[in-house]
Amino acid sequence: MPTPDFITEIRASAGHQLLWLPGVSAVVFDDEGRVLLGQRADNHQWCVISGIPEPGEQPADCAVREVYEEAGVHCVPERVVLVRAGSRMEFPNGDECQFMDVTFRCRAVGGEARVNDDESVEVGWFALDALPPMQDGQLFRIKQALADEPTWFETTPAV
Repeated sequence: MPTPDFITEIRASAGHQLLWLPGVSAVVFDDEGRVLLGQRADNHQWCVISGIPEPGEQPADCAVREVYEEAGVHCVPERVVLVRAGSRMEFPNGDECQFMDVTFRCRAVGGEARVNDDESVEVGWFALDALPPMQDGQLFRIKQALADEPTWFETTPAV
């Protein structure tokens, strides 16, 4: 995954220490009710499209940009379906980060699903009853995007 330039600049002075970063995920559906997924180049996991907003970029705009950059699909964000802090991650180079993810339900409005950059090895539309193996967090995003419920968020139990 290419690291955004602004993160590289922060890393130059912060080293490998934990960075708290914004993240955006897009659960994109087409007119047939299929969901858009990409198989990541770095770990070959199937995932919804996601990325890091540029400084000053609105989260919904980031979702639209990332979907097009990674998968060649134009989409429109419909609503926020979940907000959650992800797990702490350590990368092979020793960098640590944790993402605050805002997940959007989006509707495809054009383009053709294809590998559109070097972040994915495969991109495609999947029927909900024929999803490839995915991590639970990815499946949860899709489930929440399908639910007709208010935005989901996790809270810490009161002491």
